[in-house]
Amino acid sequence: MNFEAILEHHLLDHAYLPLFKTGGVTLSLTKHLVMMWIVGGIALILLSVAARSRSQAGLLLRTAIEAMVLYIRDTVLRPIFGHATERYLPYFLTLFFFILIANLAGLVPYGSTVTGNISVTFALAGCTFMLIQVAGIREQGLVHYIQHFVPSGLPAWLVPLIALIEIMGLFAKCIALCIRLFANMIAGHIVSLAFLSLIFVFGQMSPYVGLGVAPAAVGLALFVYALDVLVSFLQAYIFTTLTALFVGAAVHPH
Repeated sequence: MNFEAILEHHLLDHAYLPLFKTGGVTLSLTKHLVMMWIVGGIALILLSVAARSRSQAGLLLRTAIEAMVLYIRDTVLRPIFGHATERYLPYFLTLFFFILIANLAGLVPYGSTVTGNISVTFALAGCTFMLIQVAGIREQGLVHYIQHFVPSGLPAWLVPLIALIEIMGLFAKCIALCIRLFANMIAGHIVSLAFLSLIFVFGQMSPYVGLGVAPAAVGLALFVYALDVLVSFLQAYIFTTLTALFVGAAVHPH
């Protein structure tokens, strides 16, 4: 049994159809790209139903989504952005629900966890990086935003060093966001597959040993699967909260 091949099949992206080639890079229709389209469609449908439906199911969905929206607005964003909360709310709600639905979609049979692809989390972190710059410049002005990287009163010889450290710290924040989401989402799938693989590993010794190990292996895999549901919500919340903190630090540097 090749455990590495199993991991590659379930966790890595796969190209379905080459679209075009530019600069030596082939852009293809891939499994994770299709999954992101599906996640976007699910988010659009769910949020539209929650906003417009008057059925009992729509009411329950609206109540659940409204609770999450109010929590993000009043508990996460308002203490950071104050009167400017409504300006940034649409972006953070989009970020939260996209990550949440993408995380949960990876737990559905035949689904794929796009947030377990470091290219996707890198793109999300890149959006955070751009928002930090845009929000900082918008609120402070270009000159003041650049000046806040170096505290006033420093000796001249320290200014380049401190500026370099601040810029590296800005990149480090976004890299940490990227790796944190990627690692947490892919880890649960690896552990679940590892537990299920124990059935086949011990089954090679003896079919009876494999059957004896199966209940424990399946039970542990289901336990990790249940934890993954919790982690899906938790990681969407953490990514959104950290993004808000980083953007807030640029908007209110003092």
